[in-house]
Amino acid sequence: MRTKIVSRYFFFFTLLSISLGGYGQSKSPAVSVDVNLLQSQGTLSPIWPFFGYDEANYTYMKDGKKLLTEIAALSPVTVSVRAHNMLTSGDGTPGLKWSSTNAYTEDSNGKPVYNWKIIDSIFDTYIRRGMKPIAEIGFMPEALSVNPGSISQENLLDKTKLKHYSGWSYPPKSYEKWAELVFQWVKHSVHRYGKKEVESWYWEVWNEPDLTFYWKGDPEEYIKLYDYTADAVKRALPTAKIGGPETTSPDGKSGGELLRKFLTHIVSGKNYVTAKKGAPLDFITFHAKGAPKLIDGVVWMNIGNQLRSIDKGFEIVSSIPSLKNIPIIIGESDPEGCAACAGDLHPEYAYRNNTMYASYTAAVMTRTYDLAKKRGVNLTGAVTWAFEFEDQPYFRGFRDLATNGIDKPVLNVFRMLGMMKGNRVATISTSKQNYITMRDSSVRGEEPDVNALATKSTNVANIMVWNYHDKNDINVPPTTVSVMVKGLPQQRLLLTQYIIDQEHSNAYTMWEKMGSPKEPTADEYKTLETAGQLQEISSAKYITPIKGKAKINFDLERQGITLLKITW
Repeated sequence: MRTKIVSRYFFFFTLLSISLGGYGQSKSPAVSVDVNLLQSQGTLSPIWPFFGYDEANYTYMKDGKKLLTEIAALSPVTVSVRAHNMLTSGDGTPGLKWSSTNAYTEDSNGKPVYNWKIIDSIFDTYIRRGMKPIAEIGFMPEALSVNPGSISQENLLDKTKLKHYSGWSYPPKSYEKWAELVFQWVKHSVHRYGKKEVESWYWEVWNEPDLTFYWKGDPEEYIKLYDYTADAVKRALPTAKIGGPETTSPDGKSGGELLRKFLTHIVSGKNYVTAKKGAPLDFITFHAKGAPKLIDGVVWMNIGNQLRSIDKGFEIVSSIPSLKNIPIIIGESDPEGCAACAGDLHPEYAYRNNTMYASYTAAVMTRTYDLAKKRGVNLTGAVTWAFEFEDQPYFRGFRDLATNGIDKPVLNVFRMLGMMKGNRVATISTSKQNYITMRDSSVRGEEPDVNALATKSTNVANIMVWNYHDKNDINVPPTTVSVMVKGLPQQRLLLTQYIIDQEHSNAYTMWEKMGSPKEPTADEYKTLETAGQLQEISSAKYITPIKGKAKINFDLERQGITLLKITW
């Protein structure tokens, strides 16, 4: 669904310069962006189509299936999905930051009983949409836990939910039984989906084992768990991809220490199962988060905090020569660490409904590419830990991509990224911000980050431009942006401009204009669905470059993002 809107934006043409937009108010200092389509920087690997969430049982619910269908349709690129609690005991009733599958129990004689019904419902939902699971092997079934019946989580996020008792965060009472559970799960998956399909999945061990919330064992016990798990996966399917350790931010003490310890073990440690040196590892995972704060009633993001975590992880991996070329998946890459914390209760998370979350995502995704290139590592994916929350008030302020089936502005950034294919090409901005300044100092001064990510394929060029600042304030003048595109074919070209701002691709502001209805009418709901889609500024226009060059001028709101698509 795509709506074409003509508002305060307009076109006027010469053969060289195309102007888009005018706000009729004073503006921030102008920024020029040069895009050279002839200067290729190699294929742009799609790191963005990776998503994750805690509440695995939402997968096959009404709005969960709707959102997964939309995510799968973002582009022809395959989407990978990661969810917690795939082995957690329980009846499958979801809650905030909680889910369960009851995959493993034991009879009165201690004999394993496997039940794949809920896991199959989850993975079937992915496979039907052409998605690939990142199969997180965890958490500990109650029957295997060294501390069964312990209080696992008192759900402070929702007082109406009961406490969960399962011993889910503890090591197994029997590593051999744990390994057999993993072996049976992988064998079942091969039987159900086929060897070729399961070979394309990622299998990983646990989540954030450096935090006592998720892992009550010590680091060495996690390494032992990894060895038993990896051995079981490879016995069931030798060609399966296994990875870890999904630690927290590498620039933090616990996350960095365990990541180094784990990778050292992979290379030279004594394997707990085989007694040989090392352990199998097909990809490396760690997490990276930002750190927003409420200052004088205004949300200030901290994109630098996330970029420093990413860079430190890349540095640690690149310091081990034998692992430098192994694929890296940033298992959670987000502005902060609590998707299930509602914005109405946590005002520091008030950025999530509006365009701030969208512009942050555009900026950090591009800087992640830059940092990987700087460190010379093999970056494969960056998981956005955001999905949806069933049966919650509209726009309550969770870190999600949609609310009650209505897409938030941030999802439209992924629609833009889904259009970008082919080779990344050189861009140079007069903005003082770049991946180094933002890593070291975030974006705290007067000047915003106005930059671009550009690609070129056989007959299309895509240029995504954003206007980001850490301060969540849209009441500042827009920035005039001048994009000079070089290397265009000397022929008539079609220019289409997509936009995410307060008036476009923004169901949240539309909902506010409606008076923030708690239960939108059927007509209001349809209007919100339309407003949540990626929108064009106006009808596409034909342009003719001069000597392979064309200049495109437009005004861009603070926290706005635009995509210029040129086809021939």
